[in-house]
Amino acid sequence: MTKQKNTNRINILWTTDNKITVLTMLAVYVLNAKSRGWWKEINVIIWGASAKLVAEDTQVQTEVLEMIHSGINVEACKDCSDVCGVTNDLARLGVNVRFMGQPLTDYIQSGEPVLVI
Repeated sequence: MTKQKNTNRINILWTTDNKITVLTMLAVYVLNAKSRGWWKEINVIIWGASAKLVAEDTQVQTEVLEMIHSGINVEACKDCSDVCGVTNDLARLGVNVRFMGQPLTDYIQSGEPVLVI
């Protein structure tokens, strides 16, 4: 059975620890996309170095909290957050921390768009 393509949802794979990129591109785009209805569903995946940035930078945490409060799903790779020692910090923010290899594969195989930052 072929999986149905979902064009009303975007997945943003956030790997950068570059704060300028996060504040001027990622956060701005997802919050505008949500408030303006560009996508019905927005999913942000914290992966790699971004986990440490989120856990350690209060300005970035504020942006993540705004995403969550706006109805944007924010999840993080548990393996990455464990390696960085920040799993509990991300979970306290309300980020869904879980192993992401299979979910990311499912998103890609279902035809959902994935934007990598």
